[in-house]
Amino acid sequence: MRVKNRLMVSGLAAFVALAGSASFADDAVVLKVALKGHRFVPAELIAPVGKPLEIEVTNMDPTESEFESKTLRFEEVVAANGKATIKVKALSPGRYRFFDDYYKETTQGWLEVR
Repeated sequence: MRVKNRLMVSGLAAFVALAGSASFADDAVVLKVALKGHRFVPAELIAPVGKPLEIEVTNMDPTESEFESKTLRFEEVVAANGKATIKVKALSPGRYRFFDDYYKETTQGWLEVR
């Protein structure tokens, strides 16, 4: 009987762990941004307060980029004509800057959380 109880507890723990990881994907708000001509399109993203985010970046340029935000604490190299998805935890209201570290002068954008 003890072995059966342990198996049930182990199975329940595994289910809870999987449900928790699926929860991020289910609750996440997906935002899409493209790099084209070393500019973000759109240059401003809007997201709700308190929801995790997935930012899908499509690089339409023939050169790689480094999608970065110091305030959001991420940096991701996106291959030329490639894609990347950045997961961001739920945020407080505010305006957060992001940029392409390779082309800072022209490639800047904002994430507004409200």
